Amino acid sequence: MRERKSDSYVIEPERKIPVIHEADVCVVGGSATGVFAAVRAARLGAKVVIVECQNSFGGVATNGLVSLWHSFYDVEGKKQIIAGLSEEVLSRLSEIDYRTGPGSSHFFNPNELKIELDAVLKEAGVKIYLHTFYTGLTLDGDRITSIFVENKDGRGAIKAKFFIDATGDGDLCRDLGIESYVNDNIQPPSAVYMMQGTKDDERKREFGIKFNEDIVPPMIQRHGKEFGLEPDWGWDTYIPGIHNIHFRADTHVFGFNLAHADDLTEAEIIGREKMRKVIRMMRKYGNPDETYALVNICSYIGIRDTYHYKTKYRADHMELLLGKRYDDVILNGTYDVDVHQADSGIQFMRLNGECTTEYTDGTRVVTNWRKDMGLPTEGPMPTYYSLPFRVLVQEKIENVIAAGRMINADQEAFGALRVMINLNQIGEASGVAAYLAIDQNKSVRELDGVEVAKLLARGGSANIC
Repeated sequence: MRERKSDSYVIEPERKIPVIHEADVCVVGGSATGVFAAVRAARLGAKVVIVECQNSFGGVATNGLVSLWHSFYDVEGKKQIIAGLSEEVLSRLSEIDYRTGPGSSHFFNPNELKIELDAVLKEAGVKIYLHTFYTGLTLDGDRITSIFVENKDGRGAIKAKFFIDATGDGDLCRDLGIESYVNDNIQPPSAVYMMQGTKDDERKREFGIKFNEDIVPPMIQRHGKEFGLEPDWGWDTYIPGIHNIHFRADTHVFGFNLAHADDLTEAEIIGREKMRKVIRMMRKYGNPDETYALVNICSYIGIRDTYHYKTKYRADHMELLLGKRYDDVILNGTYDVDVHQADSGIQFMRLNGECTTEYTDGTRVVTNWRKDMGLPTEGPMPTYYSLPFRVLVQEKIENVIAAGRMINADQEAFGALRVMINLNQIGEASGVAAYLAIDQNKSVRELDGVEVAKLLARGGSANIC
């Protein structure tokens, strides 16, 4: 993990930067988190602009090819706990959205999602800038007054009353000097790709049994070393509406902090090298009746974890696992406390007490965290967790919220909150808060979190409980 260091420098000549747009709310970063923040603020009446450095919106869900959002229901599949823009957008993809029941995850074609996100932004009247890079900002006291961007027209400034940092790494927060930290275990990114050819037939052919993780370790763990692949884990699924094309996420890239330019560059290259090695492995050990080919490579590596920025409240994994409730709730979820270890495997802690650790050698250990802590293992258990608005409230700058995986959370809580269905809700809450701050002429720290939660709910929000 490298920091940029240099003793040499050049002086950039002073120049006048044209103001290319003025708005009430400026969202920097066009993941679904950023899009949903922009749409919610715009639907409430704010004039909104969104800036995205790539050619389309959706972030990891589209350019990263991670084509699923987790369940809208509690763990029993009985109570809907998430609605809002996540449900609305997926309902518009209903012909290709795969559902096995109320408690299941939702799979989609990432290319279709790109088009739908364009549509919801345009319908909301949001000003869109694609292929546009954030490069800096200006301050007046403890308020941001403008940001600088670069695109094909050159350098320009965007003025706004409120800013939402949806960059993932917290680029605005970095430039504002908001206190940050890095987790001891930075969860490694996945270089995701689409492959032609099935994956699990090889296990049936070689071992004569049905797929069972407990009996047959994944192919990378059996044959990866021959192809220069590290022991790894991951998952795969088909793409709705596409025949014999599978999404694969079993190529982690270890040992980098992708908030740094050199690390990001190297990780992208290593990830693509691993994809090709997997294809070669499949051609040798996979089903001889299949044609294995690399069909699509993510244009954006799936970053899980870089910098986090301090706020009034730090999400605590035990409060999640014990189902603590809040008056200022902005998020409900069920995704496991999921910690991708830097080099040894993955651990899942579930609301019912189950704790499963899967190691890179293919072994699996199941324990019970509730039993280990002396808590009851029978009787009623939480069926979902929640998160309060104050997790978004920093106290240095009046008119900015960081929305996304830079969330202030302990290492285990982050493992649950970082998934897209949860970050989508954080985006919606950020858009509502931005509107209220402008409407009431308040700083973000002066906002009433309960009022944010109520307005979020009235708008068909993620908070419907």
